[in-house]
Amino acid sequence: MFSDIFSSAFGAHAAFGGIIGQAIAWGVKRGIYANEAGQVAGGGVFVSYEDVSDQKARVNVKTHIVNDRESGCRVVVESTLLDAVGKQVASTRKSLSLSAGSDGHVMQQLTVRNPSLWHPDTPNLYRLRTSVYLNGKLCDAVVSRIGIRSIEFRGADGLYINGKPFGDKLMGVNRHQDYAYIGNAVPNNLHWLDVKKMRDAGFRIIRSAHYPQDPAFMDACDELGMFIIVATPGWQYWNPEPVFEERILSDIRNMVRRDRNHPSVLLWEPVLNETAFPESFAQNAYRATHEEYPAPGCYAAIDDKSKGAMGYDVVYTAPKNEAFYRNAGKSCFTREYGDCVDDWNSHNSYSRVAREWGEEPQIRQAQHYARKDYGGSLTVDQFYKSPRGHIGGALWHSFDHQRGYHPDPFWGGLMDMFRQPKYSYYMMMSQRDPHLHLEQADSGPMVYIANAMTPFSPEDIVVYTNCDSVRVIVNEKDTLVQVPLLEEKGIRHPPVVFKGAYSFVDVRALHRAGKPEQCSIVAEGFLDGKIVARTKNMPSKRNEQLVLTVDSGLPLRANGSDMVTVIASITDKDGYVKRLSQETVIFEVEGEGELVGGREVEANPRVSRWGTAPALIRTTTKAGTIKIKARLLHPGIQFHPQAVIEIATLPAERVALYRELPVPQKTEIFGKTEVGEIDFNEIERLAREEQERINEMKQVEQQQRHFESTEKK
Repeated sequence: MFSDIFSSAFGAHAAFGGIIGQAIAWGVKRGIYANEAGQVAGGGVFVSYEDVSDQKARVNVKTHIVNDRESGCRVVVESTLLDAVGKQVASTRKSLSLSAGSDGHVMQQLTVRNPSLWHPDTPNLYRLRTSVYLNGKLCDAVVSRIGIRSIEFRGADGLYINGKPFGDKLMGVNRHQDYAYIGNAVPNNLHWLDVKKMRDAGFRIIRSAHYPQDPAFMDACDELGMFIIVATPGWQYWNPEPVFEERILSDIRNMVRRDRNHPSVLLWEPVLNETAFPESFAQNAYRATHEEYPAPGCYAAIDDKSKGAMGYDVVYTAPKNEAFYRNAGKSCFTREYGDCVDDWNSHNSYSRVAREWGEEPQIRQAQHYARKDYGGSLTVDQFYKSPRGHIGGALWHSFDHQRGYHPDPFWGGLMDMFRQPKYSYYMMMSQRDPHLHLEQADSGPMVYIANAMTPFSPEDIVVYTNCDSVRVIVNEKDTLVQVPLLEEKGIRHPPVVFKGAYSFVDVRALHRAGKPEQCSIVAEGFLDGKIVARTKNMPSKRNEQLVLTVDSGLPLRANGSDMVTVIASITDKDGYVKRLSQETVIFEVEGEGELVGGREVEANPRVSRWGTAPALIRTTTKAGTIKIKARLLHPGIQFHPQAVIEIATLPAERVALYRELPVPQKTEIFGKTEVGEIDFNEIERLAREEQERINEMKQVEQQQRHFESTEKK
């Protein structure tokens, strides 16, 4: 029988399962994915676009069909395009004759009138249904989710989307796909939430660092309007053995085949990150990318210090180098900015700030990213001062993470490992266009006060806002108004600083006078003379509550994979977080969920930092209710709160293809540790492995120094 060679292993979504079920009912074996086909620009369904405009667009569909029968036959391939509500907007059919055991391609073209185009701000999606008929009966089918759009890099004129100039800088972040406790084993719903949080902050592009991201993450980028740069696996290492390059080129081809139909893909990064590779490899990588995507809209990017850079479509470089590449007809992008360390061993930088360090370090990090140049590090300000040909940059990094090669976590993120925001997250959010309103993400005017009114809060009140002006009212008496200090070019909405506006002495005096309700900082943002955003901070009083909140985006599914972060906050009676609290919280989970991590990773009990203690909860495979309880390890006499929150889970979207076996549970009693016999042979083995790892890292460091030396030349 037949099988359609599918475009992607994971891009078919909910309809995929049902259609495959139909195919199996007809006696057809499962589909073969594009990577399994092993053909250049072949396999599955390959979609590209021509003549894209608001009036019409041509959708080109290339479908690869394999005849598994022992005899020849003739099949009909039908391609049908459905809009967001399921309405058919275009359809075409074409026949194909195949001899026994052979394969072939069907080329089809759909014309769409008045298309709903995909754009970061309006990520409209269609469903392309590809059906294969034999003797009038459906024998195989697949649904691909696509977005009709065109992208062009026009050198000094910058980026064009759907034939129109992109009038803004394309600002974004890098992303490693890891999470607290679970590393890279991130479930689909948390991939989606990552994209949502970054889109809420106003970002429009993510650079994958340094490997293709999970298909669920790619799907989320399509849905939420986030461009992505897809990078081939590799980092700071080159092996001259021919087999090494062969495997890298294979990765490049598989990368393009897997992700080619995602409208969110802006650039391919086929070369190895920060690696001193030969020019021949750069040429081969470029060739492989364009061979796998032989259609308009395929662009490959490379670092400007790498050999072979002038042969690429887009060059990674700093704004100060843009003029050279502008003259060469190249558009430019900065792959990483913001992290400027003292050396690669100490890892000290203004950017590397743990959330729990408090306000002054967090404000310094935000300032470092925003405007002031600290020792050569690029800033948001510099990108907005650059010409159109330099289209933007990606901050290193979106959130804190553990990279493995250094004992300390990387603390340069806009969020911590649990995706709790730092002040720099709100500074980035303030760069959003206040007049732009999105359906898929948080948008519009905003105002945020970077002052928690603790005894150690800075005297200067820093406010992040995208409004025309901001009014700050301190302790209900001092009214201060400022207009953000703008330049002709540069950062769109710089932080607003009210010098010497906060005094803890004044707060203390009001408390002693019996007027604690007057202690506050109110910030109001104005657009066109009207208040469009308002927020209020108050100093937290005595600890009285333990408050649980759920950091979730999509509904939780009982699939044994979905996870959610539950935040335990130490607050006063009014709900203001006691930021300086460091209480130890114990979590208990009942019902259809389980706690991820235990004492071994300091997950439970968990010490609150900057007033909060997060817990990671995983669903079971049975829909129902998850009950999370939290209490203090050392409650004291006056403060012994407990908190309870319940989360409902929905049935899994798909039927499990496995039989669940019971897992022996390890009973752990807090405060008691059982120690078995010491295996000295095992200790010696682990020591040898650690020494081998150290030796490997020394080799990596040597290659890094070599790469840095080539950068300086």
